[in-house]
Amino acid sequence: MFDMRTTCRGLLVFCALSSSAIALGQPLQGPPPPERNSLTLGLGGGIAPEYEGSSDYGFQPGGVIQGKVDGFDFQVRGTNIYVDLIRDSANSKVNLILGPVAQLRFERTSRSDLDDPRIALLGTRETAVELGGYIGIGKKGILIPPASLTFDLAFVHDVAGAHDSFIVTPGAALSSPVSQRTFARLGVSADYVGSGYGRTYFDVPVPTAPGALPAYATRGGGFKSVGSTLLLTHYLGGEPRKGWGLFALGGYKRLLGQYARSPIVREAGDADQFLAVAGIAYGF
Repeated sequence: MFDMRTTCRGLLVFCALSSSAIALGQPLQGPPPPERNSLTLGLGGGIAPEYEGSSDYGFQPGGVIQGKVDGFDFQVRGTNIYVDLIRDSANSKVNLILGPVAQLRFERTSRSDLDDPRIALLGTRETAVELGGYIGIGKKGILIPPASLTFDLAFVHDVAGAHDSFIVTPGAALSSPVSQRTFARLGVSADYVGSGYGRTYFDVPVPTAPGALPAYATRGGGFKSVGSTLLLTHYLGGEPRKGWGLFALGGYKRLLGQYARSPIVREAGDADQFLAVAGIAYGF
């Protein structure tokens, strides 16, 4: 039986699986296909940090559901749900993106994640329930006709009181075929967080036990991290959006400023965070 927190602690894995599903839904060449309803199911796993800032890594299984109904996209990435409320047009070279986001954050919510005794002394955190939305724009025909460039901005706020703060994530992604049946997607993003996020996940109280981390306090909000991912998807069949596909993804994130200087990261963890994911997907 899976520990729910263990399964969900590597949310980057779920995001990677979702990105692969998006890639599997993209045509690689020729005129755009007519709009139709579609569904992609993905299953895989990868290696990710046990929690944000950790130097300990573990295997994280995950899955994704991604689809389109009457031109409206939806995605379920592990514990995250995204819905695009603007209908896509197969013939348009510019697509607008707008919709709600709901996600759960399982950062240090289980003692089984806290292998370092210094981190265990800080105790566990509550599960964050983050609600918000995202907006973006995509342009097709960048560099070569099948390629596309997307810019987006997401905003979520914790409504459960776990960190009682917000996260703003600007991002960009370039997607393009590299062969007849192989697709690449390069993405970059950053996270700007409110003061409550830093207090919850990076502050350290005055030590009361031998061997504890030194006291530390973040000041206000700021840019927490920047990162990038590279996704490769290979179709096993000849028709996009249908049949089997394989994917692999590598990711890197760097914690910044006062968040990287926290003893949780500087002394007990690592500001450099890596991700490796692979899996299989099937499109209907």
